[in-house]
Amino acid sequence: METWTPFVRLTTRKAARHYGRSCASRLPRPAEIASLHALLKHGSPTPAFILASASPRRKQLLSELGLKFDIVVAQVTEHEDPDTDPRHMVTHNAALKADWVAERHPDTWVLGADTTVFIDNKVLNKPADLAEARAMLKRLAGRTHTVFTGVAVRHKNRGAIIDQGVTSEVTFKAFDDAVVDAYFRVVNPLDKAGAYGIQEGRELIIADWQGSFTNIMGLPIEATKQILSDCGLLGSP
Repeated sequence: METWTPFVRLTTRKAARHYGRSCASRLPRPAEIASLHALLKHGSPTPAFILASASPRRKQLLSELGLKFDIVVAQVTEHEDPDTDPRHMVTHNAALKADWVAERHPDTWVLGADTTVFIDNKVLNKPADLAEARAMLKRLAGRTHTVFTGVAVRHKNRGAIIDQGVTSEVTFKAFDDAVVDAYFRVVNPLDKAGAYGIQEGRELIIADWQGSFTNIMGLPIEATKQILSDCGLLGSP
């Protein structure tokens, strides 16, 4: 698993500085951390944390951390040019989602994410229809490709701006149209980058993978847990 930090920064009224162990403009005080945990445990009219994504897979993964959160889907137009550098694409789109929600919930932590598949110097986003989904899977068959995910965390009133990216590699089995047909009977490919999901039906098409499994699902939980722990939203990873 490769992790990259394309433009992680923290804004303060004096100057921006690079992201270290803290994700606020100062280290949170113990009372503030206790308050955040109380909000997560007991609830509040103002959510303590928002997931800026409609992805059921990201919702599932974030829930498994024990974090209580609301979901607000960002109303944005994502950048999906197939010739774009995948690192730039996913970090841009993740930030776009998180920024849109953070502007409307300035006193709440917000997480946005974006995932794409990369092969032959092209990104493969969500297919428009089953014909495109079939073409994507046949292009990936018998080969190794890279999955890129960008994660963006924001807290507008604290001036926190955190951007990180993670990559994993997936190797597909060689297969024919009959296998694609069988895969489509168990998986909806239309809501997934590259027309597949590693969490279901993988025995049909996937030979191996390297790096974060959850990154391939759409949210690298290891990196996400570290960021949220640094923010005082979780215990130490």
